Amino acid sequence: MNGNGSKIGLACAGGALEGAFYEIGVLCALERSIAGMDLTRLDIYVGVSAGAIMASCLANGIPPRWIRKAVLQQQAEPDLNLRADVLFHPALREYGRRALEIPGAAFRAVSHWLARPQDISLFGAFMELGRGLPVGLFDGGPFERYLAHVFTTHGRTNAFAELPGVLRVLAVDLDTSEATLFGGPETHHVPISKAVQASAALPPLFAPVEIDGRYYIDGVARRTLHASAALEQGADLLFCINPIAPVNLRAAGAEGECVHPRLAELGLPAVFSQMFRTMIHSRMRTGFRNYEYEYPGADVILLEPEPSDHTLFFSNVFSFANRYHVIQHACEATRRYLLQHAGRLEPMLARHGLSLRWSELAEAAAPFPAPLPETVSPWLTMAEVVDGTRAAVERLERVLQRLAATPAEPAGGSNGNGGGGA
Repeated sequence: MNGNGSKIGLACAGGALEGAFYEIGVLCALERSIAGMDLTRLDIYVGVSAGAIMASCLANGIPPRWIRKAVLQQQAEPDLNLRADVLFHPALREYGRRALEIPGAAFRAVSHWLARPQDISLFGAFMELGRGLPVGLFDGGPFERYLAHVFTTHGRTNAFAELPGVLRVLAVDLDTSEATLFGGPETHHVPISKAVQASAALPPLFAPVEIDGRYYIDGVARRTLHASAALEQGADLLFCINPIAPVNLRAAGAEGECVHPRLAELGLPAVFSQMFRTMIHSRMRTGFRNYEYEYPGADVILLEPEPSDHTLFFSNVFSFANRYHVIQHACEATRRYLLQHAGRLEPMLARHGLSLRWSELAEAAAPFPAPLPETVSPWLTMAEVVDGTRAAVERLERVLQRLAATPAEPAGGSNGNGGGGA
């Protein structure tokens, strides 16, 4: 509880890897820019998906600057440094288990079609082979073990009940589609690391997580921020961080920054991303309008990308390599937001014993130290292969463009003697 008696909370939404890196940048900006607040000593933390990682680390006393250094592999505490192969470990057991399903599924499909050829097409019958598809490409187990180790060393804890503040982690029961808040009276026995793994189990990237005989998936399926969980715990001031926001290319173009074509021209990934972000954002906004009536005494500060901020939208949401740029961008964007809305935010913060650090806001924040070159592993993750392929294609396109722009030389060469040159 803050010195003046206010309960301060933090709610972090999901958003895959890009969302986690965005939230790190926002948290670093808040750490620098708001006086009187220690983000590791708040009263209430709520996390969904990637936000559950941030919330659980902060609740365990790990400050934003340490989290930033950990993902950039610059942390002085080596056990905190996070590698890509911890996140993107192929779900080999899942692949094997599903492969064993294929012969039986194929036999059932053919038998079904032969028994009732007029009732179902051969293609429809082979939909039975869906049983052989893995429910997740990557195994979240290594990351869960990483978190368990981090939370059980240097005086930290992997138990909800032992935390100094309240932590709630949201996941969705796969078989009932109901939201489950880990950390409450009925689920506080679940290790924090396991709850976070379940909250971030985004199909089809990560397989559902089994806890107490039930399977759980990413909490974003039901809630974006779940800010109400913090408000129900009595938060007087609640900071909400949401990376999942649609882009407005017309607004970006009006500011003279956007160079991207229309989303429809970029194919299915861009269209699907905009649709997904629009639905999630609309749902969140509806919830925020309800909070004004249900919790009239609470102050809520929402931090998210501006509609014209196309930088995050067009970055690779599953790329580990772009983490430095996303963190730096989010930190600077948050600093600008606090500066632009200082007139509204200052009285709100003052009610809870906090204030803005004008020395930090008045000048552009210094860039974070860039990460050192990473050790090359003999095993490439799928994300690294995709990143490398994309970079190679982009380089090839630039070479082809330069060749197309270069005037063709006369036959026989241009050295005047018909020689071929070295």
